[in-house]
Amino acid sequence: MMLSDLLYPDNPRKRQELIQLHQELLDCMSTNFHATNELAGVLNEHLGCTIPHIKIRESSTIKENCDIIIQAMSEIQQQVQKIDSDMKEKLEPVLYQKLHDIKEPELEKIAIAHRVFSVVLGEATSTAGMVAIKLIGSNLITLTLGKLVSLLAQIGASVLGGISIAILGLGIEMILHAILGAVERNELLAAVRSYEEHLAQFRAASEKYQRAIREVTSLVRHQAP
Repeated sequence: MMLSDLLYPDNPRKRQELIQLHQELLDCMSTNFHATNELAGVLNEHLGCTIPHIKIRESSTIKENCDIIIQAMSEIQQQVQKIDSDMKEKLEPVLYQKLHDIKEPELEKIAIAHRVFSVVLGEATSTAGMVAIKLIGSNLITLTLGKLVSLLAQIGASVLGGISIAILGLGIEMILHAILGAVERNELLAAVRSYEEHLAQFRAASEKYQRAIREVTSLVRHQAP
């Protein structure tokens, strides 16, 4: 038993809680990496984008992995904004307004968007217009993705940022050493609170992000021959 455990009897329980929270954060990040790759794949295949596949680096810190996914998400944001700009440039103002009018029938919007992509790409898949309308017309970019990028930046800048992704293989005492440097009750409680606060927001934003991506990817699967 460590000296700090004798001084602060609840430390072992807090340490275990901290490890569980760390694992949940990593699981959540892993799911977001996968969802981002799914969305990038749809954009690459149907809308002519070239967004690279991303992968968690287990030898890197949480902050470094946050930066990787932020970069990919930012590129997706830029590509969707470019798609919207292409629509605005190539369509008459009345037709462009129809794309953003929630009262307009979705099938008509899809037909308009597909017409643009047939010109931009030379040859567009039958799904291109549907994907474009889904991305431009939903809150995926304006709200969901933007919120997640902000939370990832906060996590990276917090006390959690310097922790290694691969820390779970080191054992309890090594994990605590890496997280806290010294095992003191106040520091341990502060670390647990930091995890809990960030994770609660991150989990909720991640679920919305993944739901929005499932809407797009399920649309593509249903259109596949």
